[in-house]
Amino acid sequence: MKIYFAPLEGVTTYIFRNAYNEIYGNVDKYFAPFISPAENCPMTPREKKDILPENNKGLTLIPQILTCRSDHFIEAAKELHQMGYREINLNLGCPSGTVCAKGKGSGFLKDTSALQKFLDDIYTYSESEDMKISIKTRLGYQEPEEFYDLLEIFNAFPVSELIVHPRIRTDFYKGEPRRDFFTYALGHAKCPLVYNGNIFTTNDYDELSGAFNTRLDPIMAGRGLVSDPSLGSKLKGLTSETDFEKLRRLHDTLYQEYQKVMSPDINVLYKMRELWTYWQVLFEGNERDIKRLLKAKKYPEYEEIANRILMLAED
Repeated sequence: MKIYFAPLEGVTTYIFRNAYNEIYGNVDKYFAPFISPAENCPMTPREKKDILPENNKGLTLIPQILTCRSDHFIEAAKELHQMGYREINLNLGCPSGTVCAKGKGSGFLKDTSALQKFLDDIYTYSESEDMKISIKTRLGYQEPEEFYDLLEIFNAFPVSELIVHPRIRTDFYKGEPRRDFFTYALGHAKCPLVYNGNIFTTNDYDELSGAFNTRLDPIMAGRGLVSDPSLGSKLKGLTSETDFEKLRRLHDTLYQEYQKVMSPDINVLYKMRELWTYWQVLFEGNERDIKRLLKAKKYPEYEEIANRILMLAED
């Protein structure tokens, strides 16, 4: 079974990916948070640092590009090609209001004629350079039925993988994924499919596989893998329990690495607090401590609370 780690902006950066891969592994591809190229600027120094091969050793990383301009996409792809990448991903799924207002992410799904021209341009480039381009998409912008036309468009191009998050833009991440439309994709897509959306437990995966009458493989998870970092091992049948000793190692590694590149205290704590908003689902009964931790403003206070929570879990 292949597992792909979905990109989460500000969370799954190279520091997180390296720590996760060393401690947990069992992820076949990591997708980097999106690059947003601009005129004469294929990527910012910060974006470039995140995807530099020397910062991502020992893992398979797929850079992701967010744009509605084919010339911007191609310029970024050329730079990625020079860095050694032979596969990139197009983001047609981001539901952010600021992104969609610029016609990017899932906002690009509204204009199918422009999208078709865009895909024609980038796949002409990719075939000339022997570079794979996968697509991560939602079903549509306002109505899930938009997916029927979108899939016809995707089927006209050599999409290396189509990663489908079966929600529309206005769903954001609420409600249940619209499974009927992924079933339609299973019967009509001409390229390899990857399911993405609401896989937080092995039961979620088993239920989805039963609903689709097939063992989903590959699958992509993002929030699920951050919330329970042992999920990849569970899905691959290597364990059935959350490994809190490994979670302690992940926590401590990230805490130390963030301190090397960030200051003052509060900026590091903002990063750790964000992770705890995911991890808190693993610590039922510790809501009071976690609430205090999410308000901590200095290292000693944070360390005392985090240590107590993790020690109780390890016991």
